[in-house]
Amino acid sequence: MRVLLVHSRYQIRGGEDETLDAEAQLLRDAGIEVGTFTDDNRRVAELSRLRAAAGTIWSQEAYTALRKRIRKGRYDVVHVHNLLPLISPSAYHAAHAEGAAVVQTLHNYRLMCANGLFYRDSHVCEDCLGRTVPWPAVAHACYRGSRAASAAVAGMLLTHRMLGTYRTKVDVYIALNEFMRQKHIAGGIPAERIAIKPNFIPRDPGIGDGSGGYALFVARLTEEKGVDVLLAAWERLGGRIPLRIMGDGPMSDVVARAAERLPGVTYLGRQPIDEVYRSLGEASFFIFTSTWYEGFPRTIIESCARGVPVVASAIGPIAEVVVNGETGLHFRTGDAADLVDKVTWLAEHPETLRSMRTGARREFETKFTAEANREQIVRLYERAIAERRARPGRRALAPARTRSG
Repeated sequence: MRVLLVHSRYQIRGGEDETLDAEAQLLRDAGIEVGTFTDDNRRVAELSRLRAAAGTIWSQEAYTALRKRIRKGRYDVVHVHNLLPLISPSAYHAAHAEGAAVVQTLHNYRLMCANGLFYRDSHVCEDCLGRTVPWPAVAHACYRGSRAASAAVAGMLLTHRMLGTYRTKVDVYIALNEFMRQKHIAGGIPAERIAIKPNFIPRDPGIGDGSGGYALFVARLTEEKGVDVLLAAWERLGGRIPLRIMGDGPMSDVVARAAERLPGVTYLGRQPIDEVYRSLGEASFFIFTSTWYEGFPRTIIESCARGVPVVASAIGPIAEVVVNGETGLHFRTGDAADLVDKVTWLAEHPETLRSMRTGARREFETKFTAEANREQIVRLYERAIAERRARPGRRALAPARTRSG
């Protein structure tokens, strides 16, 4: 089996970039020949607005280059992660034209929402869900705060809905959880095409001992991550439960100032993964305050791996991923007072906390290891190949003469 991973890397490295690299290594370790076809979104600044908008809808450059790459490498599967804005859905057509099976991981809600988050103006927004023409995205300038850029993304969605791209050019979609699967079904993706495969972490850091006696928060510091909710809760706690915050982002200054005035709050900035793992292992519990429909955050998997319960917003996929009472507790999204109640209760019930540590670790061992993920992804590739072969118009591939990555 030969697999080509396709991805337009983000300007600020994030979870999707990490997942791409982790899956590439996972597949290579399984003896699968893996190639990558990537672009870098920092290159957008080099393009004119007109060229960037047109390329978002259909990149002929990417289409031509990708067809050549698939033909040269004789890839069986083209696995797409992110196409916006430089590669575009022309990638699906290129793969289809070369007879390769197409798999798309649904990391976010981009096929239904211009910013991919179902979030705007500090609240969840599903205004474009189910609409053929996603005009609210343009009216609200949902993509990068620009109506022009939002119009380009809305034009991409409309064009490829009209072309049937999402229904006919993708053999298997991978949703990260059932919540995301149901949203994409509501958005028009055929239910039988959407499988579920969670994210994973490439190495097992081992269970921690929880000896630190503090709560830990690790995230990009942005509004939708619930940073304001976190800080409001710890202001109410008055230093009763120590909190360590790791990460950076637009709200870094807000967090730094809060750490100076709030007792028990320590801001550590962005930390290397080994330090995150060490701190996780010593934490009593992990705090997850997001106010949008997160996909499947790696920090929750990392918490499970270290045996750390998660106190999480009861919103979207997170209410599904964190099992209330078994691997953590839910609190009402955006409600700082309820977050205080939950962390206080957990801190006062050490036996329950120990039981949740065992439950979190068990969840990791059964669902989120590299081994479990490898088996799932290979089965999905085989399914995609079978789907592609069963469809008319498949170009026959001659036996490969050389190996190419």
